[in-house]
Amino acid sequence: MNKKILAFGASNSSTSINRQLAKYASSLFKNADVELLDLNDYEMPIYSMDRETNDGFPQLAHTFYNKIGAADFILISFAEHNGAYATAFKNIFDWMSRINGKTFQEKPMLLLATSPGARGGSSVLEIASDRFPRQAGIVKGSFSLPSFNANFDTEKGIISNQELDVKLKKIINSIEL
Repeated sequence: MNKKILAFGASNSSTSINRQLAKYASSLFKNADVELLDLNDYEMPIYSMDRETNDGFPQLAHTFYNKIGAADFILISFAEHNGAYATAFKNIFDWMSRINGKTFQEKPMLLLATSPGARGGSSVLEIASDRFPRQAGIVKGSFSLPSFNANFDTEKGIISNQELDVKLKKIINSIEL
C-alpha cells in the first residue's frame, strides 16, 4: 500500500518557486501518493486571541490540521520573507498550533527551502528545523536549494544542477516511508 505524502510550498505566491521545489521533491519518493496543497486554498483571518475567543477556529484551520493527521509524511518547502516564514504559512501554523500544540502530530517530515539568493532560504530552514520537533514534527532531513533561477529548470520542473540534485536524491533515498 502506498504511503500518503502531504506536500506544499509555504508561500501564497501563485508562481511559488517553493511549491515547484516541493512538487519535484515529492515526485522522487517511490510507492507514494502525493497531495500537493496550495496555501491560497487556506486563507484565513490573521490569528489573534480575540478572534479565537469570539469566533473560534476557522474551519480551514481544522481542515489543514486534519490533512496533516491523515498523511504518512509531510514535505514542506519554505519561502523566506525577511529571514523567517512567509506570513501565509505563519498564519496557518498559528491557527493550527492553537488547535493542538502538537501541530505536526508525530509525522515524519522533510523540510526544504529555496530562494533566488545564494543562501537558498537557509535562515527560515534553520528556524523550522529547530521549531518543528517541539511541535511534534519528526524532521528526517532538510535541504536548501540556492539560487533557484540558476539551479532549477522551471520548464522541466527539475533541479538542473546535477550536484544539488544528487544531494536531494540522497536525502530522499535515506528516508524510509
